[in-house]
Amino acid sequence: MKVYIKQISDIANECLIIECVEVTPDVESIRSYALTKGTTLTGSMDEQIYQFNLSDVFYFEAIDERVFAYTKNKSYELKIRLYELETAYSDKHFIRCSKSFVINLMKLDSISPALNGRFTAHMKNGEKIIISRHYVPEMKRAVLGGK
Repeated sequence: MKVYIKQISDIANECLIIECVEVTPDVESIRSYALTKGTTLTGSMDEQIYQFNLSDVFYFEAIDERVFAYTKNKSYELKIRLYELETAYSDKHFIRCSKSFVINLMKLDSISPALNGRFTAHMKNGEKIIISRHYVPEMKRAVLGGK
């Protein structure tokens, strides 16, 4: 595969073009990664408001009507529902894995079987998240490339 970078002077004209014979899971992964870059979220931590990159998020978690975004070293409370995050970022490699979690597949290290038909998602930051039985088939399709 050839890779070209062409510098331009106008940010409004920035774009990424992927030319391929077939849209494979690898090509789709590159597309999703590119779409994630530059997307920012706003969240609060310790009564202060911060902006952070969507690409830095390992997972979102809902706890008692509150939603948190977890990055490598920080967690931010968001003013958005978990299902809204799932819908908004499903094309950017974020996938629901249980009633309380939406994970970033780009930050997933591996998955392994757990008890009672569930799986465990091993994230690149060392966190382990249970994938409930209901979401296992969708997770397998996403990880195995649509199989």
